[in-house]
This record gives sequence, C-alpha cells and structure tokens, in this order.
Amino acid sequence: MKVLIIDNYDSFTYNLYQYIGEILTSEKNRGAVDDFSIVVKRNDELSLEQIRDMQADRIIVSPGPGSPDDEHYFGVCAQVIAELGKTTPLLGVCLGMQGIVHVFGGKVVKAPLPMHGKISPISHNRQGMFANIPDQLEVMRYHSLMAEAESFPECLQLTALVGDFPAREFDNLSRIRQGGDFEIMGIQHRDYPIFGIQFHPESFATEGGKELIRNFLFA
Repeated sequence: MKVLIIDNYDSFTYNLYQYIGEILTSEKNRGAVDDFSIVVKRNDELSLEQIRDMQADRIIVSPGPGSPDDEHYFGVCAQVIAELGKTTPLLGVCLGMQGIVHVFGGKVVKAPLPMHGKISPISHNRQGMFANIPDQLEVMRYHSLMAEAESFPECLQLTALVGDFPAREFDNLSRIRQGGDFEIMGIQHRDYPIFGIQFHPESFATEGGKELIRNFLFA
C-alpha cells in the first residue's frame, strides 16, 4: 500500500505520518498488507500529473493554517480532490475537509468560536470511517474556520457533528441547510471515496483516532 500525504505546511503532518506508519506496521505484522510506503509532499511540490503518476492507493490532505479559498496557499490540493478523489480513496483532515466542501460548492466560514486545542464530544452516523466507533467520542479540535451548514453540498453526506442535531436527520439535506446550534465535523462524498473530518485524529486527546484512520485505510 502506498499512502501519499499532501502537506499544507502544517506542524501536525508528521504526527499523521507517524500514526499511519504505526497502523500499517501493525497490519503488516498480522499479514493484512504485504508492504507499504508513506510519502509526504508539500502542496506546491508536485503537479497533478506527477501525483497521478505516483499511483498512490490512499491520499490524505493534511491540516494547515490557511483557507481553501486561497488558491495559492492550497496549492494542488483542490485539483487532487476534484480529479483523483473520484477513484483514489482520499481523506481530508481539518483544512483538508474544508477543502472538500469548498471544491464541491460549499462555503467555508469563520467558526463562532476559535477551537484551538479544545476537546469536544461528537455524534456520528456509525458508518464508513465511523464504523464500530463509539458515539460521543471526544476529539481534539484546532480550527477557526468551519463548513457552513446553509451551503452544504448536495453531493456530500454529513457523517459527524458537534452540537444539537437529531441523529435521524443526518441524511436530510434540507434540515442540515437550516443550520442551527451545531458544527460539521465529518463528511463523505455520496459517489466517490472521499472522506473528511474537521478534528485531528492524530492527537493523543482524540479517542479512537487510530481506529478512524484504520477504517479509512482499509475501507
């Protein structure tokens, strides 16, 4: 398995690298994978075609301090999400999730409160990346931007949130777009193998972080 991490000039990128390495080493030891490699490249280091030629089995778009609205800062990430995410399983973490929302037509806006180094319990749909993950798990957040509920793209599915929102309405687009006292913490594309989480699974303070990443790697 070859995993490509696109680094958005973020200090958390190599924490992800370490977590993924530990997971894949464990899976290799028990025979689930024959071999693996993890490649980290900055978002302005390679072109879309060079990334395509790498033939990665999984792509992760890292967190970062900027905004996906800034094309210069976000580099090749938007193209990777739009083009390679159609066929190659892709995970966007924090900024990476915001990038997915942006690419598919949603808005990324300022959060009501900056959440830097804050822990929150999240609700989720128990599917995809969240399969066999307990509900109300506590996750570490480092962000001041968020996906706007009112412009949530029709092609995406809500998979996790923090706040007050009925679990039965997770797949109800019109209800999501009404907004309310909640923030989007997880998404999944309805047709492509594209996943996003707003929080940091690689943080020691996130419950079940390795299980979440493992679910993505072996979905």
